[in-house]
Amino acid sequence: LVMVFYGSSGKSNLVSMENKMQHPVKKQISYDVCLPSDLGTLYKVRLGLQSLENTISQLSLHHLKMQNTSTLDTFSLTINKTLPLSLNGDRWIEFPVEWPLKEALSVVTYHLTVFSRNILSERNLLHMTACIYGTHGDTGDRSLLWSLQNVQQGEDNESFVVIMDAVELGELDKVVLLISSKTDCKLDIKKLHLKEAVREHPVYVFEVNEAFSVDANKPEIQREILVSYNIREDKEKNDTDNNLHEEGSQIRNLTEYTVKVYTGDKRGAGTDANVHITLFGNYDKSEVIQLSQSLEHRNPFERGKVDTFKIQTKKLGSLHSIEIGHDGKGF
Repeated sequence: LVMVFYGSSGKSNLVSMENKMQHPVKKQISYDVCLPSDLGTLYKVRLGLQSLENTISQLSLHHLKMQNTSTLDTFSLTINKTLPLSLNGDRWIEFPVEWPLKEALSVVTYHLTVFSRNILSERNLLHMTACIYGTHGDTGDRSLLWSLQNVQQGEDNESFVVIMDAVELGELDKVVLLISSKTDCKLDIKKLHLKEAVREHPVYVFEVNEAFSVDANKPEIQREILVSYNIREDKEKNDTDNNLHEEGSQIRNLTEYTVKVYTGDKRGAGTDANVHITLFGNYDKSEVIQLSQSLEHRNPFERGKVDTFKIQTKKLGSLHSIEIGHDGKGF
């Protein structure tokens, strides 16, 4: 058994349940553990198994009691949960620490939707985990392939939903993926969607768009993916309201941007291809917008020139990134 403790000033490393004390009553075990003094007020605990024995298939946990031996502050919780200890199963449970006169966080079920290309065909040989980070800490490494829901599989696209319970994370900001395999393979991950199960919004979108070459003889691949944007309920409400108004009202809800493109002053710097741009904001992302009508030049993107474009798109919130590219046509 191992535990991780989260406090107002940080979190502990894995705390091993090695220092066993006496068994006061049947089916009850007490442990003596030492925590860093700089954790602050505890607000969350994660409990699980670090390693498995072949003889163990599951572990039923009924009740937990913690007492600070210096202050005698006591926390007690009825759990009544069984850890799913299959080899690929989620070995962790989390719970908030509820102190008197302090508001505790709640346990939330999260739905993580993975949009990929060829993970499902390699599923039995893969080991994939995700650690989700928010303003209230992280989930720790959670297995992504042990219990899948809503599996959709096409010729070139697939998606599946992973369900995980965790103490609420607050505003989400990143996901760290760990990928390894028993054999060499290639995986194509497009994006991740993450939301609370009982709420439609917000949906946090993590753009990945990466093909992973997994080597069975090399260390696991680690990728940190920051949140690209999120889809909020107020944005969806605005879109619905816009559909109920006439075209003039819709136009008033568009945002205009001025885009200046400075083409390099080197041989071959210009292009005759069709250039496009996508804007990413904290509410949403724009459609793919063609940059075709330069205000200065009939033939844009020539060497050493500056082209200005006026574009309109839906409200995106505060911009944080762009994606620009072309279709490779022409010179």
